[in-house]
Amino acid sequence: MDWGVSLASLSGGILTLFVFQRGLPHVAWIVGYLLLLCLLFAFLIEMRRPLEESGRKSGQFILTAANYTIQTLYHAILLFLIPAYWASTTLTSINVVFLAVLVAMAVLATFDPWYRALVHPRPWLGYLFFVVSVFAALNVALPLVGLPPYGALIASAFAASLAVTPVVRRASGRSWRAALRVTVALGVVAATLAALGRGWIPPAPLFIARAAIVWDVPNLDAIEALASPVSAAEVRERGLVAYTAIYAPAGLRQQVRHVWRHDGKVVEVVGLAPVLGGRREGYRTYSRKTAFPPDPAGRWSVDVVTGGGQLIGRLRFRVVVP
Repeated sequence: MDWGVSLASLSGGILTLFVFQRGLPHVAWIVGYLLLLCLLFAFLIEMRRPLEESGRKSGQFILTAANYTIQTLYHAILLFLIPAYWASTTLTSINVVFLAVLVAMAVLATFDPWYRALVHPRPWLGYLFFVVSVFAALNVALPLVGLPPYGALIASAFAASLAVTPVVRRASGRSWRAALRVTVALGVVAATLAALGRGWIPPAPLFIARAAIVWDVPNLDAIEALASPVSAAEVRERGLVAYTAIYAPAGLRQQVRHVWRHDGKVVEVVGLAPVLGGRREGYRTYSRKTAFPPDPAGRWSVDVVTGGGQLIGRLRFRVVVP
């Protein structure tokens, strides 16, 4: 029976991914799910011990229902978020790790026997599930209302730490005010770690709508990508252009830059006009490189990076000597 429910949940989840893969999650849904999750989480922390000690079947039923509802909320939130993180993740970079964590959590929340066996006996794992879910959801929701991804990253890490105030209060026996002081300090540490490790987090909901390496950009509506590899002689003679169309939600203004690398070494950083959100086809911009070394042969890449240092996408090509 458990596996049947889990498989039905998995099927519904896959259908949800297909429905939402072409668009960003609606901020109202995310906020609503988060509020309900935080309220239930606080209720469970506060009432678990009294309900367990009461010995009544009704108390056990309430705990079971609350646990299952929280698991369902995890499942729903993660399925809303994964398409946005998938779109903004660069699979050849370290930010793919965060996407993999979210996918693993979604799978675990889908299959009840696995979730009960792994999460229920380990309260610390349940708290980790909660913190990561809150952080990931806010990290997407805040840019949807105009906060740049780097600011959203810091604010989300801080808020996720504050969300565990009920855990600190219950575990330490402190008052709410004293527990809040502890989680504020934890929030400062978490925000600092998020800032230092920003390269590990995709800048959702920004993503590359279209990207190409071209000889020139005479018409932004008719971009034709070059086939790699390209000739070293022609590269030195004509130069190259990195074209990127970056999607951002309406109301968002985001600084970006192109980082050109040759065999992994940075050779040029080009600041671009700020991306203005709201265009379905993405905000189109490009950088031109004409100064190539005498021997440009090798692996080249152009990283599209936010002003805060998060990787939005990467173009790769190879230059050869015929």
